Amino acid sequence: MNTKNNFTLIGAGIMSATLGVLLKQLIPDAIISIYERLDAVGAESSDAWNNAGTGHSAFCELNYTPENDAGDIDISKALKISEQFEMSKQFWAYLVKNNLIQADTPFINDIDHMSFVWGDANIKFLKKRHEALTKYDIFKAMKFSTDFEEIKQWIPLMMKGRTADEKIAATRMPIGTDVNFGAITRKMISYLETCDGVTIHLGHQVEDIEQKKDGSWTIEVTDLHADQEKTINTNFVFIGAGGGALKLLEKSGIPEGEGFGGFPVSGQFLKCNNPEVAKLHEAKVYGKAEEGSPPMSVPHLDTRMLNGERSLLFGPYAGFSTKFLKNGSYFDLPLSIDAHNIFPLLSAGLKNISLTKYLIEQVVQSPEERFEALLKYYPEAKIEDWELITAGQRVQIIKKDKKEGGVLKFGSEIVSSTDKTLAALLGASPGASTAVSIMLNVLEECFPIQMKTAAWQNKLKEIFPSYGESLIANGDLCLQIRAYTTSILKLEEK
Repeated sequence: MNTKNNFTLIGAGIMSATLGVLLKQLIPDAIISIYERLDAVGAESSDAWNNAGTGHSAFCELNYTPENDAGDIDISKALKISEQFEMSKQFWAYLVKNNLIQADTPFINDIDHMSFVWGDANIKFLKKRHEALTKYDIFKAMKFSTDFEEIKQWIPLMMKGRTADEKIAATRMPIGTDVNFGAITRKMISYLETCDGVTIHLGHQVEDIEQKKDGSWTIEVTDLHADQEKTINTNFVFIGAGGGALKLLEKSGIPEGEGFGGFPVSGQFLKCNNPEVAKLHEAKVYGKAEEGSPPMSVPHLDTRMLNGERSLLFGPYAGFSTKFLKNGSYFDLPLSIDAHNIFPLLSAGLKNISLTKYLIEQVVQSPEERFEALLKYYPEAKIEDWELITAGQRVQIIKKDKKEGGVLKFGSEIVSSTDKTLAALLGASPGASTAVSIMLNVLEECFPIQMKTAAWQNKLKEIFPSYGESLIANGDLCLQIRAYTTSILKLEEK
């Protein structure tokens, strides 16, 4: 078990930034080194233009509440994600309240989260979903409507060109948020740079990771500016390098990393270039994914607040690249294939032929075909007002499975060594929104003894007023916590 306070975090995104701050709060004398191969912090998946920024809280994402063949709605994932996002808000509120980060430029803004559907079957689904979720206080504020005029008040832009006899329904959560995860990442890294014992190394690429006989780790790093290689020693390694984590996990050689593969998917969006149109829509509106399409393809018309400016996006449209990072190499995918994961990759591929077909269809779409999807949400859209942009690169996990050979996963997974001296984060959605809970899981998995000490417990309860309590089971506490974070983060409850 690792007891020394020398930590190396690979990647300067939302995950490493969050873990670094938590470690510094729990272990004030911690020595922390963060290595990032780019020359900027939070410039890959955490960057605002590469990240959906929804503040995923399961208020509007219909893929988090699947309907089974019997017509029952499974809300378990939605409850979990919603609670996790409340933990994120508690953490950010703690940072703001204690002046650990500057709040001069808002990184979180209040914005309605809505779901929008059409057709009898989808309306029935949305109503059942609303009834199931609002039994819990964490979703109590959600409103459901099939009334044309009411929905028109909520989303006037989307209702233009529609008639009152059209069968539509919507839910509205007035306490949704838009989050600039790149901004909060940079704020946390800026705080860490002021702390004794913390160093940030930009333009440094990790080449290899090897464990020594004493349990510590040797890491080979290239300074890309000086074109010099150096070797560092550390007692604990966290690999939070987004799509690049899989390759580094393989290099670590830990048995727990065997059998993992990755399937890269890029995201594209239509961006509205007409500010007069963008200002008419103020909500994040999610629909249902098309039949046979993967969960990450849920279409949404999305208001974004980026550095104080309003933007309007629609998507995502899936793209394909063999890169594991937006700034990666086209050899990332082929070089990730090895004897330990080729069977899971092939097995998962055979079971997901529909996904391959979907990606091919998306890649070969014409601009007019992409625009047709937008028209379902905004009937009066004009093609000249929109341009196609490429967002971030995501690497979905393919995991070895005894029964099925290989399984394609759409969530996130922590992989840690037996001795708990190395942890890696693989996967994507919901990612940044639940970074705080994911990093708490890293602490629980790798530092189980320390997590039970009075010192750590007291500090965690200071950071997270609800720590150790369920915001799902304790509705009153949930509403109290939400009021507390809303006031600190200066959000509005409408």
